[in-house]
Amino acid sequence: MRIAVSGSIANDHLMTFPGRFADQLVGDQLHTVSLSFLVDGLEVRRGGVGANICYGMGQLGARPILVGAVGQDFDEYRAWLERHGVDCDSVRVSEMLHTARFVCTTDADHNQIGSFYTGAMSEARLIELQLVAERVGGLDLVHIGADDPEAMLRHTEECRTRGIPFAADFSQQLARMEGEEIRLLTEGAAYLFTNEYEKALVESKTGWSDEEVLEKVGTRVTTLGARGVRVDRAGEPSIQVGCPEETAKVEPTGVGDAFRAGFLSGLSWGTSLERAAQLGCMVATLVIETVGTQEYTLNRGSFIERFTKAYGDDAAEEVRPFIQ
Repeated sequence: MRIAVSGSIANDHLMTFPGRFADQLVGDQLHTVSLSFLVDGLEVRRGGVGANICYGMGQLGARPILVGAVGQDFDEYRAWLERHGVDCDSVRVSEMLHTARFVCTTDADHNQIGSFYTGAMSEARLIELQLVAERVGGLDLVHIGADDPEAMLRHTEECRTRGIPFAADFSQQLARMEGEEIRLLTEGAAYLFTNEYEKALVESKTGWSDEEVLEKVGTRVTTLGARGVRVDRAGEPSIQVGCPEETAKVEPTGVGDAFRAGFLSGLSWGTSLERAAQLGCMVATLVIETVGTQEYTLNRGSFIERFTKAYGDDAAEEVRPFIQ
């Protein structure tokens, strides 16, 4: 199964604040917030949701196709991704703009405040998925992740027009979208990915109920933080999967992208939805144990051992042949 992942490609600047954001907020002065946080450290890492998802899929041996736009400063990042099993030949390189940048501060409670500079990401709207499909011999699924909003709309429209199954995954872009945009990006999706808060926001902004959303998409995947994930399909029982035990909770940035990497890898191998969700939770656990979204290494033996402990021998035997 050939899966293309469209989404942002960025450099992350990650900082940690030793206190709590909540302690710095004055209830009756929120309309005039002016805060500066003295942070303990700075980590500069590779990131962007499209690249993060593809890195995880590459670690699992799923050979993803990355679709997005970058600046002339992408050469080293490209080499890194290609070395880790990612097809970067459909990435557009801007002649004018820098690669996007994410700046994020995390407090002691793992709450986050972030800003995102789009840069070359705005040129993702110029990418034609049909050319990607022709290059690789067809696409079985396009995962449309957080990216330039116009690119997300155009990719969704092209998938519908050309009959390519697609997954809708608004992520960070959901806050700026209005109901009509969300409806356009959602209807007809083979998969819809959100966390719990985003699930409620989708329903609030579109005016659709949970049942109505399920009628408009094939599968709804809702991540539940430390409680794992729930997978819903219209007329079928929900599937709920818990998370493996963590060795440490170090930094949450990129955990959602890692889940998607594992889930999409399971789909590419033809596993059940439950097994795909378990794979997603396992990869997400690796990310929360490290600083940075692409700093973990997937060791096959350790991965299978931990997967077995979390989900049992039968589950592990099913995925073992695919883990590289």
